Amino acid sequence: MNQKREARPRVAIVFGGRNSEHAVSILGAASVLGAIDRAKYDVVPVGIAEDGRWVVVSESQRFAIEDGVLPAVEASGAEVVLRSGAAPLVTLEPGRVPVELGQVDVVFPVMHGPFAEDGTIQGLLEMAGVRYVGSGVLASAVGMDKAYMKLVLAAAGLPVGEYVVVRDRDWRVDRARVLKEIEDLGWPVFVKPSRAGSSQGISKAHDRAELEAAVEEARRHDPKVMVEAAIVGREIECAVLESLDDAPATASVPGEVLVSEGHAFFDFEAKYYPDQMRLEAPADIPVEVAEEVRALAVRAFEALGCEGLSRVDFFYTPDGELILNEINTMPGFTSLSVAPQLWAAAGLPYDALVDRLIQLALRRSPGLR
Repeated sequence: MNQKREARPRVAIVFGGRNSEHAVSILGAASVLGAIDRAKYDVVPVGIAEDGRWVVVSESQRFAIEDGVLPAVEASGAEVVLRSGAAPLVTLEPGRVPVELGQVDVVFPVMHGPFAEDGTIQGLLEMAGVRYVGSGVLASAVGMDKAYMKLVLAAAGLPVGEYVVVRDRDWRVDRARVLKEIEDLGWPVFVKPSRAGSSQGISKAHDRAELEAAVEEARRHDPKVMVEAAIVGREIECAVLESLDDAPATASVPGEVLVSEGHAFFDFEAKYYPDQMRLEAPADIPVEVAEEVRALAVRAFEALGCEGLSRVDFFYTPDGELILNEINTMPGFTSLSVAPQLWAAAGLPYDALVDRLIQLALRRSPGLR
């Protein structure tokens, strides 16, 4: 074996992106960069700026929320081009010969939302023949689009709540019918962009006036909108992790999200600003309910054909019913995010979780599987 192949696996941590979850991605990347074993892996931080440029990022750039200001990728580094071949990452600087970054063994896309978590970057990496952490193209795309996600979950026999999908054309040309369909769900309703995450663009509507405003707000993020009947219940979440030895995927302990006063639901500020939420893990629920949560979470993971990890969110109603709200194929990934905390409560600390995900990616081949 030559010297190049004996070197440490090279991991490109890719973050940022062209969507409203740009800053959230940077927060997660900061945690991964701080936890990854530098003695075991050679690490290359690559940021995607808000204008879409890929750049090599200095680890001295700002990765945290400071004085309420969200971080952003500073597009001042050497531009990165992804290509097929032995050295898929190449840097380009004006007036200089392109420089190869060397063999990239795996990409860790700490990215969320459209043009990232939705199968687009996964497809790009497949085209370049590069291994990557997380689910493939189809699972990522279905998991990102709440309308298709619910169709797949329901087809697999999993319990989902009532909803109405508001498509762009229908809202523009047949609004009265759409509003009637939504009113039939009963009040209140939750209005969400169909293909966004981190609670971006979500509103709670109690009447038609609030509903129209909520749909317009969601449409600022996505022309396709999901409207869901409100479900009274506790928010229970469970993480799922692929096995390294071809055994079935395993579920973490379930946890309960408890948000501080002033939040009508688990919104962006509650998720990412300090002291706005608390995760109780394991959740204070009956043992048989916890086991059902874990079983349903694994079934959802398998129904979409997920790889790597996912987080599955449920409502636990006062009459004891479990309703699956959604699955996230690349959940929030700071060390304080829900999925990593659930695994920490199950005995798998954050640095070990990062290592497990990289090892899972390294053992997979690009392409159909």
